Amino acid sequence: MSRFFKGFLFFSVGLLFVGAVAGGFLFILSGGDVLSFARTALLRVALSARQTDLDTPAGTNAEPQAFTIQPGDSPAAVARRLRDASLILDAELFVDYLQVSGLDRQLEAGTYFPRQTQTIPQIAALLIDSAGSSIPFRILEGLRLEEIAALIDGNPLFTFSGQDFLNVVSAGNLFDPVFMETVGLPAGASLEGLLFPDAYVLPPTITAVQLRDTILANFLQKTGSQLRVDAAAQGYSLYQMVILASIIEREAVWDDEKPLISSVYRNRLSIAMKLDADPTVQYPLGNSRGSWWARITPADYQAVISPYNTYLNNGLPPGPIASVGLPALRAAVYPAQSDYYYFRARCDGSNYHVFATTFDEHLANGC
Repeated sequence: MSRFFKGFLFFSVGLLFVGAVAGGFLFILSGGDVLSFARTALLRVALSARQTDLDTPAGTNAEPQAFTIQPGDSPAAVARRLRDASLILDAELFVDYLQVSGLDRQLEAGTYFPRQTQTIPQIAALLIDSAGSSIPFRILEGLRLEEIAALIDGNPLFTFSGQDFLNVVSAGNLFDPVFMETVGLPAGASLEGLLFPDAYVLPPTITAVQLRDTILANFLQKTGSQLRVDAAAQGYSLYQMVILASIIEREAVWDDEKPLISSVYRNRLSIAMKLDADPTVQYPLGNSRGSWWARITPADYQAVISPYNTYLNNGLPPGPIASVGLPALRAAVYPAQSDYYYFRARCDGSNYHVFATTFDEHLANGC
């Protein structure tokens, strides 16, 4: 055997050995799927040339959009729906990114809230954990049912409308009998006043009925049992105290003044004196004057014919006029002790009030 042939043979064997080692290493590195590994490597090279496209959002709308991945949806199907919703520009690029980043097998069924202003990598990262998706929703003190419905319409994350919500909280619905008995809610009444003001974090698939029941459960939890017991000891149901609290809520700006305002109304009730509360005149007007709480005049005290108008009717109105927070409800049940029967806004713009025992004193307190 010639020296050349021996050298060639040695070189060939060495080359085969190196190839075998490299192939074995590639086999191990690829987890046994060499073709897929090679394809991903090629995609990675291709994507590196499209980094600008990956980092370019589909639009300028920063409002979140509800987007649902159904069980069994393929990455391609998800990408097509994202493109059709104008959340991404290139469905194939999205699928390629999922594969290269290893997220193609991590897409999780659920409802998410992506935005047009997010990039492909940001949206891809969002769609692998539905547990982080939620709807923030806040009810403020002093809002009536229609205003809460407007908040729902103003939140694009809900899958139902404000009217859908009104349909399940308005008068004539059948509510949980345990809740009705606990609160003292009359049959046929609406849930006005009972939608507890709070900051809620809600699941993305919540329905109008589930939102209602979540809020009512929170009302019972936050108000507890002692308020009901103490109201009953005074001859009132909790619902009646919510009615009074709703008037206090609309009259008072500052929590520290609510017990004193409550004392005025409780003093009037104790002698069968009309409550003469302006918010009870505003409430039956609805939105007829361009606002749910329109400015009224003294002429309206007699002109607004309604059982809610406490300038015309003795005692509490037939129902609450707005949602009440805990300070207002506690003020209704535990009023300050005073001999006041009148109050009016101070003249200093502080949103506090000045109180009086007699009507003459009340007139003298005018600005």
